[in-house]
Amino acid sequence: MLHRMNEKIKTIEVPGIRVFSNKVAQMPEGINLTIGEPDFPTPQKIKDAGATAIANDLTSYSHNAGLLELRKAVSSFFEDTYHFHYDPETEIVITNGASSGIDAIFRSILTEGDEVILPVPIYSGYEPIIHLCGAKAVYLDTTTTNFLPDPEQLEKLISNKTKAIVFNYPSNPTGAVIDKERMDKLVQIIIKHEIFIISDEIYSENTYKGTHVSFGSYSEVREQLFLVHGLSKSHSMTGWRLGFVLGSKKVMDQILKAHLSNSICASLPSQYAGIEALSNCRNVPNEMNKSYIKRRDYVYKRLVDMGLSLAEPKGAFYAFPSIKSTGLTSYEFATKLLNSKQVAVVPGSAFTQYGEGFIRISYANSMENLIKAMDRIEDFVKSLSSALDK
Repeated sequence: MLHRMNEKIKTIEVPGIRVFSNKVAQMPEGINLTIGEPDFPTPQKIKDAGATAIANDLTSYSHNAGLLELRKAVSSFFEDTYHFHYDPETEIVITNGASSGIDAIFRSILTEGDEVILPVPIYSGYEPIIHLCGAKAVYLDTTTTNFLPDPEQLEKLISNKTKAIVFNYPSNPTGAVIDKERMDKLVQIIIKHEIFIISDEIYSENTYKGTHVSFGSYSEVREQLFLVHGLSKSHSMTGWRLGFVLGSKKVMDQILKAHLSNSICASLPSQYAGIEALSNCRNVPNEMNKSYIKRRDYVYKRLVDMGLSLAEPKGAFYAFPSIKSTGLTSYEFATKLLNSKQVAVVPGSAFTQYGEGFIRISYANSMENLIKAMDRIEDFVKSLSSALDK
């Protein structure tokens, strides 16, 4: 019956992240630097809130948009932190992780033949959904602009087929952060065109240098904006599957239709845990960031000392070093490293062809593992240099 399935789904491949993660899981001494997942446990207060909800039989459906109390907590968080307001009753939808929200947005706005601009290299989860919706991804190359979208290049890519542009900053996979001056220029270009902004700001609370600037703070693009966020990264709640989408009432009525048709509502115990996270555990990301910064600094220095060039990550928890000097493709490098040293990284090619020549390293791992991994990577790079010398 395979021939009866959607031809588009057949062309989608398992992400490179999962390929290497699955392989290293079979290695007893393996070190996994592929997954973008905090290694910290979910804070106890948040776990208790979820457990209490279960104990009190709060395990039914909620309103399709999510508990109003949680939507109020989301609204309050953004107002207190970034100084803009979204109405919790009409402009916020709670989703099963940010990924579910992104899916609902794309299915609500895209039609056959539409184009979506992606600043690349970029997280691999957007393009498959775009493809399944019958739309096309158009790449904005950021490899020559420090992994930041150039406003002039962006404007050249906008056509009458452009339906949306996706931003994911702080960036997965590069750790780049957009400064306010560049953001101002991007906004001035976008307001001239009738296109949507999908701003995936899931790593906003993991910003280490500078200040995160949210598209939500620009009132002039409010009618064009979908702001995507969640608690997976900030509060180490990946498995709780809790995200949220913010947008103007006119468009959020439509997003809610796609969301409820797909999943009805987010898990109720997770929603109660989310209320606790946003109401009483707002400082959790700052505490985790202290460790991330130490790890980032260690990994950055070790990679530079090995002779691998990279831009210093300013957010998220990834390093994206160039391995072009080795003469290997990113897939060859990752494969040989895994087989010889049992360290798993992600080939840059997993983030479109514009990631070729790079690898992604997640430093959301213990310092003990990072030290071992950097030692092994250094040995591997030295062995490649020796082979080239011969």
